[in-house]
Amino acid sequence: MRYLIVLMMLSLAGMAQAQNLQAVQVYTDDQLLDLIKENKHLGQVVLDECQLVQDIEARAIKAEMPSYQFLWGDMLAYGVCVDKNIELGLHYMREAADQGLAEALEQLGRYYHIGKFMQVDIEKAIVFLRVAASQNNLKAQMRLADIYHQGFGSPLDYPMLYSQLHHSVTDDKKQHKKISKLLAQLAEKMPEHVVRAAKKSVY
Repeated sequence: MRYLIVLMMLSLAGMAQAQNLQAVQVYTDDQLLDLIKENKHLGQVVLDECQLVQDIEARAIKAEMPSYQFLWGDMLAYGVCVDKNIELGLHYMREAADQGLAEALEQLGRYYHIGKFMQVDIEKAIVFLRVAASQNNLKAQMRLADIYHQGFGSPLDYPMLYSQLHHSVTDDKKQHKKISKLLAQLAEKMPEHVVRAAKKSVY
């Protein structure tokens, strides 16, 4: 009798625990992209108590979804909910970049620029940032403008970046001020008629 009572108590306790534990739904591609753009993707995985690790890995490796490749790469590189593996993490970031994910392109460009996880390589940084900038990634455009201001890159590329920044949209006042400064710096490197043409053009 006691044995049956104990079993019933354990069963009831298990049911109560199951009710308290809420299963986390895997992110849609749009949800994940929004998290990535706001740099909240790793934080969300932690908030979800690492319940989605297997789903994330499957979508990155088997489904080859660029948003999930980027997330999986970041998790590996920073050791979030998985064992840290920087080399493998960078591999999946590159996989996402190869599929054209602007955030992956911008991040790799930034890493090559500042020497994060790899040696500084300005030429490679420019390659990644230019592609991300062409997809209206404002972070890439601003970083590229800083690099051009430092004397790197080809002057032939200045008008395109000037046009991209001139037509950029942001409601961040500090960012808006920074863009104005970058545009002024770029304008100093180009003839006035080229600047006027860049303002009218949309790349």
